[in-house]
Amino acid sequence: MEWKTNKYEFEGLDEHLRRIDAKKSKLDSMRPIHSYLLNKIKESLFIEWTYNSNSIEGNTLTLLETKMVLEDGMTINGKSLREHFEVINHQEAIEYLEKLISVNKKMKSADILDIHILVLQKIEKEYAGRYRTFAVRIQGANFLPPNALKVPMLMDELIEWLHNESMELHPLVKATIYHHRFVWIHPFIDGNGRTVRLTFNIRLMQEGFPPVIILRNDRKKYYGALNKANQGDYSKLLLLVLQAAERSLDIYISSIDNTLDDYLPISDLVLEPDVLYGHEYISLLARKGKIDAFKEGKDWLTTKTAIKEYVARRKRKRVLDR
Repeated sequence: MEWKTNKYEFEGLDEHLRRIDAKKSKLDSMRPIHSYLLNKIKESLFIEWTYNSNSIEGNTLTLLETKMVLEDGMTINGKSLREHFEVINHQEAIEYLEKLISVNKKMKSADILDIHILVLQKIEKEYAGRYRTFAVRIQGANFLPPNALKVPMLMDELIEWLHNESMELHPLVKATIYHHRFVWIHPFIDGNGRTVRLTFNIRLMQEGFPPVIILRNDRKKYYGALNKANQGDYSKLLLLVLQAAERSLDIYISSIDNTLDDYLPISDLVLEPDVLYGHEYISLLARKGKIDAFKEGKDWLTTKTAIKEYVARRKRKRVLDR
């Protein structure tokens, strides 16, 4: 397929992937994780997943309200019934997805349709689990999705490509390309975004990655990255996925060995006398994935060690370039 070789490289990609792989190896070395702790981590992360994915699509329930709906069965005053169902539906879709992962089953088109049914149940039953049968336009997008008659064939080709073991692509690169291609095909009338942000995690979670969660605060950046991918450039979307993957790994690792206190908001770190760079420059490094950092809300968190490692790499590069 022609699109599989499209551009996805960016400056610092290899270093970013090495850093992620090292964290993935560290997490693997911590297994088996005590069931009580594992369930607490997953419970928290899955609520975040539901909140962020729905919020990207316009759901106005806050993270706390999402938690109250799921854990306490509460109804939030002033919020629509649809928004409540979106939360419940997404959580049930995650539970189904976990079953697929537990048996290490290769994802098929039927699995995607089943997940889509769960995403749209109680909301738009007439469209749930059915590929679209007519043309659609996506507001704000810079492309027109393919003819509806081609959707089943394109989805089968996409799934076949995803499972092609001969392709030498990092799992996160492959998942990113799958994510965009799914959005480009736009197989459903509604629920495409939530469905792809669920299904692109299946292969990753089967390989031991925590779920990759695109944050609602990155919504504008996310849609811009998808539009760039429509033009053949996956670099911005890949960077966003890598940052999200690293954040989830950090959450898992820090929850197990209590190292989260090492990470501080950049605004706090720059006040330290031995931190030589300013807030704006360190934030730029974080946004570009050049240092170990993750996002909480609108704030980037990193460590002194990450900054020192970046300085050391710069010095080594200068020596080699002489």
